[in-house]
Amino acid sequence: MNPIWQNFLHSAHAEFTATDITFPIRSQGRQCLYPLAHFGILTVGGKDAATLLQGQITCNINDLSETQSSLAAICNPKGRAIATFLIVRQADVFHLLVPLTLLDTLKKRLSLFVLRSSVTFTDHTEHYALFGADTDTAAPWLATHQADGVCQIQLDNRVLILAAPEAAIACWTAYTGQGYQASPSAHWRLRDLYYGLPWLSPATSEAFVPQMFHLDKLGGISFKKGCYTGQEIIARTHYLGKSKRGMLLAESHGNLPEPNSAVLNSAGETVGQVLAAQADGAVCKLLVVVQLSEMGAYQLTLADGRLMAVMPSDGMAWRG
Repeated sequence: MNPIWQNFLHSAHAEFTATDITFPIRSQGRQCLYPLAHFGILTVGGKDAATLLQGQITCNINDLSETQSSLAAICNPKGRAIATFLIVRQADVFHLLVPLTLLDTLKKRLSLFVLRSSVTFTDHTEHYALFGADTDTAAPWLATHQADGVCQIQLDNRVLILAAPEAAIACWTAYTGQGYQASPSAHWRLRDLYYGLPWLSPATSEAFVPQMFHLDKLGGISFKKGCYTGQEIIARTHYLGKSKRGMLLAESHGNLPEPNSAVLNSAGETVGQVLAAQADGAVCKLLVVVQLSEMGAYQLTLADGRLMAVMPSDGMAWRG
């Protein structure tokens, strides 16, 4: 995290733990600000940046602009997603917002394909500030607005703000002047989970074909662009019928299960894995990737025997 931004958050009474940013006063109401430290920012530049990315990631680089961002994944030759990320175009560079635990993996993977291309990779995690904010009304999915050095990525009824520290501080201050209150970063991650955003981790990297966690329904896969690594498997899954596995939102009680831990059916057979989990008060919410039921009925448990209740997907970006 940028030290100027971190010092500002300290002055706003932020408390930092190994995984979260919290505040001593619990926020009230729906208009909240969420400082985010669990994303890394990999900036890809150079005159051949677009060409390299077009040949390696699932979205169509040519569809991106300073008003249109996208989710995307980078995959291995077997079509398994190595990492998922938001990609934002800003002038002549691309910012890839990726879970911090996979930033080095993503950078190393992309670096394999540079050869003699004019492409640069820069870890800008400590150069920029990143925070989220609630918005009053829903807006187009992944619309982008850039002005005065502030990049705003619209996520339905939330906005993700990427900016240099000084611009971020000014933007945060403007929001608080309108009554916004600081809220823990864990609340933003919970909102991501409710919305069905499939962030991978080292434990789930290379575990799933992107359709298994509905990246296609989230607009993160182009089936009209040219070839990219893993494209053959991903296209075959698309054109030969829907994936036999899909992502569900569920809840359970007790401690958070580890990513990629087993999900069992009523007969004790492994039918899927946990993609991500987040505490929500006394319960935990989970995204799980499981074998899809033709009847739409699920009796699922975690590996330790805890029952899971499948929740409605109406609020998710992909709408079940």
